[in-house]
Amino acid sequence: MLGRPRCPTFHREERDKRDVHNQDGHALLFVCRIKKVIFSACELGIFDLLTAPPCALTAQQVAVSCNASVGGTERLLDALVGMELLHVETQEDGTALYSNSEVASMYLAKGGAKSLHHVAIYRSQTGYQLWNNLADAVREGKNQYQKAFGIPPEEVFQAIYRSDKDMLKFMSLMNSCWVLDGHDVVMAFSLAGFRDIVDLGGDFFHDELPVADLYVLARIIHDWSEDKCVNLLKRICDVCRPGGGVLLVEATLLESRRGPVHTQLLSLNMLLQTEGRERPASQYAGLLRRSGFRDVQVCRTGKTYDAILALK
Repeated sequence: MLGRPRCPTFHREERDKRDVHNQDGHALLFVCRIKKVIFSACELGIFDLLTAPPCALTAQQVAVSCNASVGGTERLLDALVGMELLHVETQEDGTALYSNSEVASMYLAKGGAKSLHHVAIYRSQTGYQLWNNLADAVREGKNQYQKAFGIPPEEVFQAIYRSDKDMLKFMSLMNSCWVLDGHDVVMAFSLAGFRDIVDLGGDFFHDELPVADLYVLARIIHDWSEDKCVNLLKRICDVCRPGGGVLLVEATLLESRRGPVHTQLLSLNMLLQTEGRERPASQYAGLLRRSGFRDVQVCRTGKTYDAILALK
C-alpha cells in the first residue's frame, strides 16, 4: 500500500514557521547578551573612537586604542556590525574598516546629539550587578546593594554620593535620562505662572527647603516608601507659596498595574535598588492629596516618563 505523497511546499512552510518560532525563542534568551555587547563597547570607548577623524579604523587600530586584544576586538566589532550599530567596508587589499552607524553616533557616543552613553555605563557597572540578584530581591522584598556591593540597604544614597567620581557618574546618568523625554515632560503643562521654580535634590528629608512657587521632583518619589513620600511632600507643602505647587515626573503604571512593560521593569529596578516602587497615577495623586495639595492633573506623555502637577 502506497503512502500519501509528500507535499514539499507544505513541509517547507511548516519548517519555516518552526524556524521563526525557534528564532523568537532564542531572541528572548539573547537579549541580555545584546545589551552587554553595547555596554561593553561603551566602556571600551569604541563609539567615541569611531566618531573622531578618520572615523573608520581597522580592528587592530581599535584594539590598540582600547588596549584590548585584536581577536576579541574583531569579534566585538563584527557583532556590532551584525546589530547594525557599526558599518564595515572591505578595501581592495582585504582590510576591513569599521565606522559608526548614524544611531551609534547619535545615541552611544559621548558627544552624540541624544547620547545615552552614561546610561549604558551606569547600567553595565551598577545595574547589571544588581539585576543578577533579582530572584533574591523577589524572595526578600528588599534592595540588593548588600549582596552586590557590600553596602547596607539603608545606605544606598550615601554610597552614591560617597565620592566626587561616584556622584558624577550618577548625575551623568540622571542627566542622560532626559535626552529622550525631557522636552515632552517640560511641555506637559504651562508653567508660565510660576516665578520661582526649584528642582529639588540633596538631603530633602532633613535640610531646610527653600521657599518657591513650584517644586520639581523628577524620579524622586519612586525611590521611597509611602510614609516617606508623604513626609517629604508635606514638608514641601508647608514651605510652598499659596497658589504654588509641585510637579512630579515619574513613569506611571496603568491603573491595572498590567503595563506598560517598561514601567513594570523600572518597578523591579526600584525593588533592586531602593525601598520604593513605580505607581499608578491615582496613587501619586493620593499621596499628593494626603500631603495637602489639590487640583491634581496627570499628563501621560507617551514616553517613558509622565508628569503630575498639583497645586497648594
